[in-house]
Amino acid sequence: MDARLPAHVEISGLIRAVQGAGGFAMVVSKGERDAGVILILTQERDKNARLWERMPQLDGTRAFVCTREEDPENKKEFSEYLDRRTTQDPDTWLVELEVANPERFVPGLDA
Repeated sequence: MDARLPAHVEISGLIRAVQGAGGFAMVVSKGERDAGVILILTQERDKNARLWERMPQLDGTRAFVCTREEDPENKKEFSEYLDRRTTQDPDTWLVELEVANPERFVPGLDA
């Protein structure tokens, strides 16, 4: 039995938490309702964009890991990566969080 929350429930809770803290959150790309991969794009005042993805760990758990950071000198590269990543797997959810200290909303991080 899989104890994971359905993707849409996890994302709904994430969006409400960010909005409750006075931030902005939105679904950029909607994936498979129950088991889609979740990517979280965090930003603070349109700076320091980071992409977080849940990855398998050596102990068998799955944790969110920063897989990409935006280079301020080449923002286009980051944008193109996001497009490729969501196009490769149509089950992928991409959720953008714009809030102060956004990493505190990434599940499992102690930011």
